[in-house]
Amino acid sequence: MSKDPHDDQGDEPAILRPTEPQRRYLERGLSQPGGKLPLFYPDGREVPPRTIQACVAHGWAEPWFSNPVKPDWLVCRLTEKGRQVLGQTEIPASPAGKAAAPKRGRRKPEAS
Repeated sequence: MSKDPHDDQGDEPAILRPTEPQRRYLERGLSQPGGKLPLFYPDGREVPPRTIQACVAHGWAEPWFSNPVKPDWLVCRLTEKGRQVLGQTEIPASPAGKAAAPKRGRRKPEAS
């Protein structure tokens, strides 16, 4: 007995979610310019290549550029699909769009 392709009784495809290590890796791209993803954790450990490769395979990250010094390192950035899986649908405003912080330093004396 074959299944009728027009019979859609709630058989929606399951939404794939990242594992906890994949989520931690992807979340780091939310705060980086261009969505750049790290090669290392804050404590200095290397992000496992299989974590990076799995995120690329799912479309959550994409290769960005080659590193001529370390060609085996996969430098990636977060994709729109990656932002969506993290629940972040809008790209953060660029720093140029933010109001400038007040300059600190010595004030000029006022003319009297």
